[in-house]
Amino acid sequence: MAVKGRKTQRPLNALCQGYDIVISSYNLVRKDAALFKSFAWRRLVLDEAQMIKNPAAAQTKAINSLSATHRLALTGTPVENRLQDLWSIFNFLNPGYLGKQAQFRKLYELPIQRDNNVKQSTILKKLTQPFVLRRLKTDKTIIKDLPDKIENKQYCNLSKEQAALYEAVVRDVEQKLEQEEGIARQGLMLSTLMKLKQICNHPMQYLQDGSAFTPERSHKLERLVDMLAEALDAGDSVLVFSQFTEIGDYLSRYLNREKHYPTYYLHGGTQRNKREQMISDFQSESTPPSVFVLSLKAGGVGITLTRASHVFHFDRWWNPAVENQATDRAFRIGQQKKCVCA
Repeated sequence: MAVKGRKTQRPLNALCQGYDIVISSYNLVRKDAALFKSFAWRRLVLDEAQMIKNPAAAQTKAINSLSATHRLALTGTPVENRLQDLWSIFNFLNPGYLGKQAQFRKLYELPIQRDNNVKQSTILKKLTQPFVLRRLKTDKTIIKDLPDKIENKQYCNLSKEQAALYEAVVRDVEQKLEQEEGIARQGLMLSTLMKLKQICNHPMQYLQDGSAFTPERSHKLERLVDMLAEALDAGDSVLVFSQFTEIGDYLSRYLNREKHYPTYYLHGGTQRNKREQMISDFQSESTPPSVFVLSLKAGGVGITLTRASHVFHFDRWWNPAVENQATDRAFRIGQQKKCVCA
């Protein structure tokens, strides 16, 4: 339901009275917070509740401003980055139960994360446990027919070109680090890590010179192409995730034009109707086994892609919880085959 402006306040209330369930996106609630606040909701249910992990975000403030008799939060990652994420969700469910944000940070977040304080960790667990109903997909008493998930780490050597670029970047940063300190030194290290990740993906990504995107220049790409061939030859569809949209673009074009694989590509700029059509086509049993390339942030949550039984992460994200969520696009209820992840 998309409504805007004060003039639509009365029609919104009338519409809500005529339906049992109103489904909205977080973004719409943020944009039309005044309209949603004007209605007294019986029950407020948040799916992917980690979307309110930042208490200072406008989106979180908009959600917290809504009036509701009952509140529920559903998430597979209540702690995505740090314990503050958990506080923010509980602040929505039961404001004040875990104290104010500053109190929570002093009593629990710092002692647990910084000092590994077992006592405070136990206390926090006892406080939150009565409000948490945890269900694991790996628990056969919960889901009996979900196949196993098999995780394989693939190790690849650098090509000669990659190794030369990698060494040059390391030598360069060693000299620069001697001249920097404080926040500038930290920023230099982060930017260097990003450069090294790009080199490990493909020299073209680091060089930004429009050169050939070929497996010969990147052993990681070479290994990915081999694994894709094995999966598709066996009649299985595949998901490939990357944090870089440019890598996703080059991958999808290479796989489609050079390997002639049926390939879809979803990123943050994909229009909704095209997004839905790609998902429908990929999931359809009438289409041949195919490759779905997805940017990690745009395709890592909120969609079901159980046609795929292989999930490959072309590059690693900083937070394993985000990767696990992306893998769960395939490893979820409805999956009929063993899910192979690499």
